[in-house]
Amino acid sequence: MRGVLAALLAAGLTLVTGAAGPQDDVGEAARAGQWQLAALRLPEAWRTATGEGVLVAVLDTGVDARHPDLRGTVIQGPDLTRAGKGPRARHGTAMASLIAGRGHGENHRSGVLGVAPAAKVLSVRVTLENGDPRRGRRHLGRDALAKGIRYAADHGADVISMSLGGGSGSWEGSASEEEAVQYAIGKGCVLVASAGNDGASTNRKNFPAAYPGVIAVGAVDRRLKVAPFSNRQHYVSVVAPGADIVTADPGESYVVSDGTSSAAAMVAGVAALIRAAHPGMSPYHVRMAIELGTRRRPADGYSPAYGHGVVSAAGALREAARLDATARGAARAGTAPASRTPVVAAMVGLALAMSARVLLRRRRRP
Repeated sequence: MRGVLAALLAAGLTLVTGAAGPQDDVGEAARAGQWQLAALRLPEAWRTATGEGVLVAVLDTGVDARHPDLRGTVIQGPDLTRAGKGPRARHGTAMASLIAGRGHGENHRSGVLGVAPAAKVLSVRVTLENGDPRRGRRHLGRDALAKGIRYAADHGADVISMSLGGGSGSWEGSASEEEAVQYAIGKGCVLVASAGNDGASTNRKNFPAAYPGVIAVGAVDRRLKVAPFSNRQHYVSVVAPGADIVTADPGESYVVSDGTSSAAAMVAGVAALIRAAHPGMSPYHVRMAIELGTRRRPADGYSPAYGHGVVSAAGALREAARLDATARGAARAGTAPASRTPVVAAMVGLALAMSARVLLRRRRRP
């Protein structure tokens, strides 16, 4: 089993199937390679919540619901790319497995285990695989991401995971996407996105991560050091494991890769755990719990590289419980109806900031 895992890690983005050895060995090697389970302190977190009753929308390249680790987990939503069938849904399947993978075999001891293994995934195809030659054609799926965000919000998503970058607009983003983000937050959705993978080169601002209200996630390696490729920007909220990450691949396969995509998917899973434990918690307070529950926090409390620190699922759940208890105590004391006043004020302020940004962007356009 360890030999299979060593081969996986040495090969980088190499597909591993049953042909490499007994399928049980491959599944066990995949589980053994999930170093993030301990780094995120998931065994402790799962004593509180596993994501049951939560729907996470995966806005990506599509999800293979037949993978052994995802069977019974995926709800297939629309294909908004208008591209028709193409290469297998590798990226979306990988992200879904990190969020809600359940493993397989006896006692689910083989395969990929997601951060919120009891959650459900709503798959909405909004982009194409990196290797798809049609990816650069702007007329395909115009405003697909904006439409996907709205679709997810209207179809019961508690969390929206967006491990993608650039969006349908330019590096300055697009008004339609920003308005969709505002709409989803208003519906109570927690939005999570990858910070970007060009930190070692252009370090460009990445959308949808840079939209106000989105939890932008950078990547750390096994030593919990920020990965060189992870974007360093003022919008980075937190960091999570994003190097040497084993994920499901279409069919019965697994793959190892690096990227802030994986880190964002894991934080979406943490948000799902919080929503399972505290169903009525606002997006503002879910984000606050994730940021307050981090470890390895920067000396000054925040940095563009680490954000507020390395995500801890157990820490986030503890902070969520504290925030929830404070709100309930305030409600009992009669200081605010259900303690919603600070939440409403925060959301109104966020909405105003978003509206201003959209208006300015529209004025700049010819």
